[in-house]
Amino acid sequence: MPETAANLADWIGRATMDNDVVAPAQVRGLRATLISDDSIPAAGEASPLLMHWCCFLPYAPQNQIGPDGHPKRGGFMPPVALPRRMWAGSRIEFVRPLRVGAAITRRTLIGDVQEKSGRSGALVFVRLDHEISDDQGLVITEQHDVVYRDAATPGAASPAPTAAPPAPHWTRRIDPDPVLLFRYSALTFNGHRIHYDQPYVTKVEGYPGLIVHGPLIATLLLHELVARHPAADVATFAFRAVKPIFDIAPFFVCGSLEGKSAQLFARDEDGNLCMEASATLR
Repeated sequence: MPETAANLADWIGRATMDNDVVAPAQVRGLRATLISDDSIPAAGEASPLLMHWCCFLPYAPQNQIGPDGHPKRGGFMPPVALPRRMWAGSRIEFVRPLRVGAAITRRTLIGDVQEKSGRSGALVFVRLDHEISDDQGLVITEQHDVVYRDAATPGAASPAPTAAPPAPHWTRRIDPDPVLLFRYSALTFNGHRIHYDQPYVTKVEGYPGLIVHGPLIATLLLHELVARHPAADVATFAFRAVKPIFDIAPFFVCGSLEGKSAQLFARDEDGNLCMEASATLR
């Protein structure tokens, strides 16, 4: 029997705990993927921002993987029947740096489940509330939005795009390719086939190419802010996915900083807004 909004809401309030270590190899891999730096990180140094997305990885056994490459539905997450699943956005507070080699714990609570109807059909939003701590206390908090969507309808028109903001302070061109997407999938142990399986993503999910990971785009946005302003001490970061980015064309990470407030966005080569984000500095 299909799940309804009422019984999906029964998952609200469920919690789980995970333990991990901020592994030097993972830090090195993220640096090499983002900024071509393969130096070995020293124990105790601050890890790159958003490094926590490379921790607490979904090590589901191979016989528990669903047809999309994700772990099968159910278990901790509500068993939403809609077939397409994507990371819709996050709101993050960086309380203290995440240190290389630190033993860390993540408590995750299902904060909300909402059923909605969008331009592309039925949607279910699941909000995960994360708290990451080390032996000194709280390090990072995050509200993470997961969206489930209907299967693509062949021949259906795409929603009208939104124009990206004009005249940012900086713009960087990114040329995505399957190698970049593979490396980030490997860093995050992400088996979702939309990021590496071209026949699957085009013939089953109906997209024109491999999809660039939302968290990879968000990481590029935030790291470009830090690259342009090396003294920046980021306190909060939030992003919302607007339009998918594919590996068939370049995209651009852009931003502006006014005082302690940064407005960031990603756009495609046609000037369409693909992700909007913001950050505040201490």
